[in-house]
Amino acid sequence: MNRFIMADASACIGCRTCEVACVVSHQEQQNSAAVTTADFVPRIRVIKEDSFTTATVCHQCEDAPCANVCPVQAIRRDRGHIFVTPSRCIGCKSCMLACPFGAMTVVASASGAQAIKCDLCWHREAGPACVEACPTSALTQHTCSASASILNLSEHRSGLHNGRNNRQPSRQARSISSARIFTPASILSGSGT
Repeated sequence: MNRFIMADASACIGCRTCEVACVVSHQEQQNSAAVTTADFVPRIRVIKEDSFTTATVCHQCEDAPCANVCPVQAIRRDRGHIFVTPSRCIGCKSCMLACPFGAMTVVASASGAQAIKCDLCWHREAGPACVEACPTSALTQHTCSASASILNLSEHRSGLHNGRNNRQPSRQARSISSARIFTPASILSGSGT
């Protein structure tokens, strides 16, 4: 079962609570007072631009480029998530270069460079700490069945479904004013903005 986290840019307020929750979740003490600036290495990143704010996190790819390029097989899939085995990682940065989403980070450690990425908080029964901590519910965890429903909704909206109105989509360009903009939340709920 492929699990992943989706970020809704329309709901994200850029508070970085997800980053703090991630760091605390991966500390031995799991205490925010114990986190120092040197220890603050989140596995999720908040991106702030002029027109939007969102979080970027590992997409838990089905055919993960990071795992495919790792020369020592330090990155592998287990129990629905892709993770790095720290004892095997040689810090070569190949995974960081291969990830199309910029979700891999290589940090300095006592034993040398170390790759880290979102592991869906496999150590927590409650699931990813970032999802639980997000005050606006901009982060949600999904499974492959949710991605199938998103795909079905996409096919339905594009006219590729097997319903009664099975015409090919028009190739005529629409004006910008009539275009509908979809966010991940609107796709899941079935409404456009």
